[in-house]
Amino acid sequence: MNKKPLALKILDLVSIVLLIAATYLSIFVAPMERVMGNVQRVFYFHVGTAWVALIGFIFTAALSVIYLATKNLKWDRIQVAAVEVSVVFFLITIILGSIWARPAWNTWWTWDPRLTTAAVVELVYIAYFMLRQGLDDPNKRANFSAVYALIGGLSAPITFFSIRLFRTIHPVVIAGTNAEAEGSFSMSGGMLQAFFFALFAFTVIFIDLFWNRIRLGEAQAKVEEMKINAAY
Repeated sequence: MNKKPLALKILDLVSIVLLIAATYLSIFVAPMERVMGNVQRVFYFHVGTAWVALIGFIFTAALSVIYLATKNLKWDRIQVAAVEVSVVFFLITIILGSIWARPAWNTWWTWDPRLTTAAVVELVYIAYFMLRQGLDDPNKRANFSAVYALIGGLSAPITFFSIRLFRTIHPVVIAGTNAEAEGSFSMSGGMLQAFFFALFAFTVIFIDLFWNRIRLGEAQAKVEEMKINAAY
């Protein structure tokens, strides 16, 4: 693997600092929510990780279009990086949501529309990697993966809009227009500060991990190429 660029090293450090700052704001600056108490502080990381994961999944659909138009395997490697980082962040989202749900709803999990669609999204993209493992030819693997990710990208907006379309106990904090939504709470100034900073922090962290994963994918591609050449 080539030497890590200075810009990426700086971004690694900035990501750590932003994560620490986001943690500080969510614990010490944002006030305690009067109904849910301190467990509501999970919200800032829960939404931050969900934000970058869902954007990442939609981004992979766009990368599918680029790959199918160019047939350049570089875009396949970038797509894999985006999916992998997004899957990790979305798994964190689901885990944090369960931690929040236990004291708020008195259960770790319920088949609420948001939770159900979130579980489907995670499984869809776990299956993406299973599909790739079953194909040895790089071009065929890239073609099938691109089509799959393009279709799978539809699951992300469905998850986002689920709490706005169906009766749900999941909080609808931003642009909640569904009158049947049971869960909600208003954010004060300190909460908004922690909320938007967390969105920014996790966006930067996503970009950092995404860049690192692309570099790893390039190294893996070189190893795979050497294996193919050695076989002939």
